[in-house]
Amino acid sequence: MAEIVIADYGAGNLRSVINALRFLGHESEISCDPQRVKAAAVVILPGVGAASAAMRELHRLNLADAMRFRAQQGLPLIGVCLGLQLLMSATEEGGMTPCLDIVPGVVRKLPSSAKIPHMGWNKVRQMREHKVFQDITEGAHCYFVHSYYVVPQDDSVVIGRTGYGVDFCSILACGSVIAAQFHPEKSADVGLRFYDNLIKLAFGGCLC
Repeated sequence: MAEIVIADYGAGNLRSVINALRFLGHESEISCDPQRVKAAAVVILPGVGAASAAMRELHRLNLADAMRFRAQQGLPLIGVCLGLQLLMSATEEGGMTPCLDIVPGVVRKLPSSAKIPHMGWNKVRQMREHKVFQDITEGAHCYFVHSYYVVPQDDSVVIGRTGYGVDFCSILACGSVIAAQFHPEKSADVGLRFYDNLIKLAFGGCLC
């Protein structure tokens, strides 16, 4: 069995993630088994679509508790796009839908002054030094597709920011959790480097 598990709850761009990791030499597997998610060395929580439907599936599959278990035990957990948003306490999408509450904070809709969804390449500003940025240029462009953004309660967990109608958190690091609003698997060389750094940090025992 692979040491990297990509959580399958019916809302992820799973094959693209697997292909990106395989290109980097990291074997992974897709699973909806909560025991596999708890036991894996590294778990990736990807996602596209609506948060309310995603949370229903996470609960139905008993994956919500598995994700919280990983965070409580300090086990590496990586969120991508909707996967980042689901880590928060609640989202405005669907009328303040409760989320996993792993990272205190809320998810808000991008302002109507901007074209929604935010789709395409945009700059990620590095807010502080972090090993996940190794060999990634400050202000590198990554690929985004989203209509909502996260607002962590503790601003110190924000390590990357992006501007689109509002200055929002595009990468956060909190204990054993790192999550990005953009899609690394669609972000060319920068995204591949980001994934490679993440996996190496996770296997090194620390994402903080």
